[in-house]
Amino acid sequence: MPDVPWQQRRCSFGAIAADYDRYRPSYPPAALDWVLARMGRGGPSQVLDVGAGTGALTRVLAAQGHEVLAVEPDARMRRRLRESLPHVTALDGTAEALPIADGSVDAVVAGQAWHWFDGAAAAHEFARVLRPGGVVGLLWNQRDEDVAWMRAYSQLVGGEGGSRQRWAAQAPTLGTPFTPAEQARFPHAVAVTADELVGLTLTASYVRLRPDADRIAERVRDLTHTHPDLAGRDRFELPYVTFAFRFRRR
Repeated sequence: MPDVPWQQRRCSFGAIAADYDRYRPSYPPAALDWVLARMGRGGPSQVLDVGAGTGALTRVLAAQGHEVLAVEPDARMRRRLRESLPHVTALDGTAEALPIADGSVDAVVAGQAWHWFDGAAAAHEFARVLRPGGVVGLLWNQRDEDVAWMRAYSQLVGGEGGSRQRWAAQAPTLGTPFTPAEQARFPHAVAVTADELVGLTLTASYVRLRPDADRIAERVRDLTHTHPDLAGRDRFELPYVTFAFRFRRR
């Protein structure tokens, strides 16, 4: 992949907000249940979704009955979130400068987003806006490369997609305001067509910003026609493992 600047990649998703919303996978509700399990509250928790994008994680939280506030810096992504979740308040802001008051939420979560934050500044802001005893949940969907065709797919597309070993070996750190990370894994799968797999592939910044992105997309489509686990199937399971990390505000 060419040396595309990190800031360019970080801010590149708004141009494809509709495709991002359509093709990116959701998160298993069990992962959010685990993250918020020790809140110790009788009613719904007030949860801040940071780097919310078009609302994949926000939808799960709202469906579980939590009071969700979304923060997203890209206006196009935020507009898409508001269109699909009009009952959720979506604010312009970043993880490093959250537009909410001190001690105002029970939990802060981020799905597929922590690696786009300035970690030290974001952790400071998370500590500021959390109530005492509140939690932070960081989640990533990773390709399950125990499945043969997913290993072949990863070899085609490259990028950060499927390294389960990386997450198992190195949990994020949030610093002294928080307890050390607790970690859990949640396997899940999404049924897709060949067209949807190609669409998903082109939402990844490490593919879409490459000059040969169209050629990679063609190879992915060829894979769906030639791999013995996929050939001849109109729909197939796209397997993931969601890695979830939980931190408690001291």
